[in-house]
Amino acid sequence: MIYVSHLIPDEELKKIINKYQTGVESIEFSISENLDHLSEAIVNYRRKLEDMGNPPLTLHGPFLDINPAAYDRLVREATMTRFSQCYEAALKLHADKVVFHSGMNPYVYYPQYWAEHVAKFWSEFMEDRTEIPVVLENVFDRDWQLLMDVYKLVNKQNFTLCLDIGHAHCYSEIDVLKWSETLAPYVNHVHVHDNLGDRDAHTGLGMGNLPYKEVLKFLPETSERSWTIECMKPENVVLCCEKLKEIKAL
Repeated sequence: MIYVSHLIPDEELKKIINKYQTGVESIEFSISENLDHLSEAIVNYRRKLEDMGNPPLTLHGPFLDINPAAYDRLVREATMTRFSQCYEAALKLHADKVVFHSGMNPYVYYPQYWAEHVAKFWSEFMEDRTEIPVVLENVFDRDWQLLMDVYKLVNKQNFTLCLDIGHAHCYSEIDVLKWSETLAPYVNHVHVHDNLGDRDAHTGLGMGNLPYKEVLKFLPETSERSWTIECMKPENVVLCCEKLKEIKAL
């Protein structure tokens, strides 16, 4: 399944869904104000989905001001609360999966014991949550080892990884091809966008220098592995849809 991130206006997204038969990855429940009024936000977003023809859905979890890697007890509790609210929305909206950031920031955290600390958070979070898969996304991660360590320590069937190929390309010195080849067996979801390797531009495929064709050969769309196009402009989303259509036709 291919989803499109709801980073673009509703009407533009609706056109793309109708033309390319994509799903939607909602960012609605990453916003604290919506989580504070969760029931209302769920009702409102359900109406949006109905207007778009009830496409398949994934949710992107909260990431501002909170972090599963936090050592501060209060921040950790706030993160657990916000993530739980997002998961509740996913259940009520019948989402296919939920994406959460890893929380790794190499300028803040030492790698030693980081994975063990984060795995404790996710083991607690996933303890009674078996209905919807959770995928952990790389952002500022310099390599994949800590993500792999968390995945193995949590050791839950419905807890896997999301490889954001754009993030790997611009935030890591390791070739994104190596990322995709190494993580492929553990990746259940892929965030697709492009950049020039200098910043997280979220442009359309082919507008940067990410070797997306080679990367996605390691990460083909399957019944279990999905792709989300994560671009800021409608025309870049359309470009990605066309590029992905070409790849699937090969």
